[in-house]
Amino acid sequence: MAEPNSKASLKEYVKRKLGAPVLEINVDDDQLDDRIDEALQYFYTYHYDGTIKVYLKHLITDTKKTGMKENETFTESAAGSHDYDDEQVLQQKNYIVLPDFVTSVIRIFPMNDNATTNMFDLRYQLRLNDLYDLTSTNILYYEQVQQHIATLDRVLVGRVPTRFNQHMNRLYLDMDVDTINENEYIVIECYRKIDPTTFTDVYNDMWLKRYATALVKYQWGENLSKFQGIALPGGVTLDASQMKSEAQEEIQKLEEESRLNHEMPVMDMIG
Repeated sequence: MAEPNSKASLKEYVKRKLGAPVLEINVDDDQLDDRIDEALQYFYTYHYDGTIKVYLKHLITDTKKTGMKENETFTESAAGSHDYDDEQVLQQKNYIVLPDFVTSVIRIFPMNDNATTNMFDLRYQLRLNDLYDLTSTNILYYEQVQQHIATLDRVLVGRVPTRFNQHMNRLYLDMDVDTINENEYIVIECYRKIDPTTFTDVYNDMWLKRYATALVKYQWGENLSKFQGIALPGGVTLDASQMKSEAQEEIQKLEEESRLNHEMPVMDMIG
């Protein structure tokens, strides 16, 4: 049988895994779609093969700069009794909108040329004697030094502070917008979801197939529980509770496996 390479073929795989066509799988097609979508959502969130680090470029035009310096107005009407009603607050629109596939933002690259750094700059001084002797420098120690330098670089030299939430799709740049040159690109280091319609091998991921099957199995048991105790032709009685219990155990084991073995370290996805 062909490997799953689309949502439709993954649904057919799941039904065969559960016993079709020998057994009738009492799950509606819309319910199958929902469970596959849930499996993909978990896959994107807690499995390292669901996302990839990318570098996006965004052009800051003069019109965009003007818009980023404007404010949004919010009128607060808090519940209860207050001396002041309909208070207004402003929030600067210093953000750019990122695509829906972005899950987290690590940083944006400095908008200056480090090649012109003078000898009195902090970064120059910290790196001046990093590798004074390649024969005696421990590579682990050198890596630790580089991490400390990167931290000091952010704190003392200054990296543009950013804020991002994937449900808003807004990347806030907490900086003086006027320091950005007109028609300059900013480069954003971030993680994005793997699009399964383009990279169809996602649907054939071993963990994803097992997890989607467990979710559909639980849905099947949930549907059958409405007819608990009713005897089928031939005197067969379905045990929906046992099916749900088995499916729930499989789901829990797979989620633990994903979090322990396949989840991206949190700090790797935070700037």
